[in-house]
Amino acid sequence: MIQWKEEIVIDAGIETVWALFAVENMHRIMPNIAENRWKERKEGVVGSTFLQTYREGKRSETYEVSVLDYKDAPEEKRMRLAFVLAKAFEVEFMFRLSRISEDRTRFAYEGSNRGVNFVGRAMMKLGGESNNRKVVADFLEKVEREATGK
Repeated sequence: MIQWKEEIVIDAGIETVWALFAVENMHRIMPNIAENRWKERKEGVVGSTFLQTYREGKRSETYEVSVLDYKDAPEEKRMRLAFVLAKAFEVEFMFRLSRISEDRTRFAYEGSNRGVNFVGRAMMKLGGESNNRKVVADFLEKVEREATGK
């Protein structure tokens, strides 16, 4: 299993950063997402599901993403999501935003990726921890660039 927990401070207001994590806007911070659409949206959001289509080259896969936790308050916002990718990986992750000031936000990104079968476990060993760290760092930078326009 690979786990990560990283955070950065972004020079943008919490609402600006949070808007990037709306289901309809995720493609801005996750360019390989070709489509997101609600499957079932529940009151309070927890327990809701959406279908996400991920495209890498000519290959695409659609999977169901579940919302496990959700908070949208003025000082703190968070969303925990989970899905199974390619019947080989269980992925769970959380975005957490905390207001530092009117134009500064702490963004924490944490999660885990677990191989659920032989193929998944083997691919995780080949991918390695350093590759995962790079993916996480690139994601943090992409969120910061989108939020600040820099």
